[in-house]
Amino acid sequence: MHRRSRSGCFTCRLRRKKCEEGKPSCKACTHLGLRCDYKRPMWWSNSEQRKQQKEIIKNIIKRTQLAKKSAPPQPLPLPSSTPPGLTHSVPTSAEVPFAKSFPPNRRPSHDSPYSECDFKYTPELGQFAMPPPPQAYLPSHGQYPTISPYEVDIKTERQIYVNDIPTRKDSTISTFSTYHSPPLANGVQSFSGDSWVQQEHFESMTEQFTEEPVDFNFFEYPHEPQGPDHETIINVDDNDKYLLSHFIDKNMKLIFPILDVNQHGSARSDVILPALESNQAYLHCCLSVAAEHMKATEHVDGEQINADILRHRYGAIQELCAALQADANHTSTLEATLAMIFFQTTVGRPSDAVADIPWYSHFAAAVNLVNKLELPSAAISAARLDQRPPFNMTLSAWIDILGATIVGENPNFADTYRELNLADKSVGLAELMGCEDKIMFLISEIACLDVQKADGLHDMSLCKYVEYLAQEIRATEAASDPVANCFNTTGAIRPRQLTTNLTAVFRVAARIYLCTLVPGYFPAQASMCHLVQQFTELMDFIPAGPEGFDRSLAWPLLMAGANSVAGSTFRVMLAERCGLLGDAANFGSLGRVRELLADVWAMNDGLQPNFPAVRWRDVMKQKNWEYLLI
Repeated sequence: MHRRSRSGCFTCRLRRKKCEEGKPSCKACTHLGLRCDYKRPMWWSNSEQRKQQKEIIKNIIKRTQLAKKSAPPQPLPLPSSTPPGLTHSVPTSAEVPFAKSFPPNRRPSHDSPYSECDFKYTPELGQFAMPPPPQAYLPSHGQYPTISPYEVDIKTERQIYVNDIPTRKDSTISTFSTYHSPPLANGVQSFSGDSWVQQEHFESMTEQFTEEPVDFNFFEYPHEPQGPDHETIINVDDNDKYLLSHFIDKNMKLIFPILDVNQHGSARSDVILPALESNQAYLHCCLSVAAEHMKATEHVDGEQINADILRHRYGAIQELCAALQADANHTSTLEATLAMIFFQTTVGRPSDAVADIPWYSHFAAAVNLVNKLELPSAAISAARLDQRPPFNMTLSAWIDILGATIVGENPNFADTYRELNLADKSVGLAELMGCEDKIMFLISEIACLDVQKADGLHDMSLCKYVEYLAQEIRATEAASDPVANCFNTTGAIRPRQLTTNLTAVFRVAARIYLCTLVPGYFPAQASMCHLVQQFTELMDFIPAGPEGFDRSLAWPLLMAGANSVAGSTFRVMLAERCGLLGDAANFGSLGRVRELLADVWAMNDGLQPNFPAVRWRDVMKQKNWEYLLI
């Protein structure tokens, strides 16, 4: 029986050929004109995609052999200009002038259910600072400079075992891509025969990549990479199988949509399924979220569904508290705690009355775990060495920064963000959520200034800080690429352009948030109306509808919407886009933001133009809301 080699490049391993492991490209790949991958490519983790890649390689070899027989290949001239990069650097001052005025950022626990747990575990830093595998060399071969599997309408399957029984094959179809669509309508090339050198003639590929290839290794995930033959085994009770199926079919695609655009299937294969398989608290969290989603979307109501929600919430809390009291498994405990916080933002209607622990109580426990695992220093170290940031630190940072603006407190890791910002480094927020790190770090600074204002900062000092932050935001805009249509001519999405567009939306939202701190501000000011109008126009560059990204923009929509006046085109835009989403616009963070904005508008529209507006945080307090609106 043949056993696949566990060494050599992945192309030779796919062909089941011996590889002499030459660097940067092995002799076989160089001779045949193939891409030589020593870093695990994205098609490796799926049997169907491996089969397609094998056929593509056959075609490349055939073309290479025909080209050698007919004439020596003519190299393509180098392009006169290189494609734009994902990030841009701008000069920054050596130190934020008001950084020292901010107090240490350690948020107290708000009656956290984990407050009695003692943390004594200190891991070694090395496990969070693993160097990335060597970058694959991409040789140029005539008119085929880069050959990659197509990602438009590709069906992928994964066998999932429930209680050791192969109950289902979970299938998904990716309808967006960084690549060009193949010549056939179904998105999969068809090749006949098994010979490596085919005799048929195929049409040449004429389209070139419209933007730089994306690096598919963004994060240091908490789980080891799964092999292509790995079968996911999830143990659940029989009466919970329907919840697991619902979560996999309906919820999973809602959780990390931007990561899925940047790295197809990564949220599923690198984050969620490994955790479902190995983390009981995480599994309880997902089953609870599935029950909430089913209740909201399928209008299932009654004692049974509410009992399922509460049962699995309680089960998750029990598992988390047991792990904390045992002072063990801190990484998996943090993973489940972050899921308890973030997954909740994708489900539930505003009218839901099922009891829950506030998100910031969960996050207080998460902050303790992040510090015990030394993830902030690991993130800084990884950034300095151009290594992959810890995934759990990136997700924690997103919750921390935007969550701080919701509750009006300092971000817990503001000092870390400040250090990364001054060094012009990233923690992966753009790759995970779509907004470039520099904008998010500036939002962190605005949140700190918001706290300083509430604590009585003098108006003159406040205006000075506002002016400084406005200049920093302006600098990021000057260095960024222009917004544009994020689809190419084939209808495939361009991830880098999508990130540019999402960042532009967050940038204007940050400006709006900053302007609300200026003494004497009111929404009807001409400058604020201009910003809201600019925000509205930028939303035209964000894909809408069920496959769009409006649900990833709850926070920017809140910032702009809370400062829109009666008759604003923003309100028309929001109504139209929610109409395209259908009932999905009524649950999760977007549904809560819509209801909150409706209440804010009802209170503010009747006020005199120069009268102080009712703040959205005050309306949340009146409604006794403790939601994380991100």
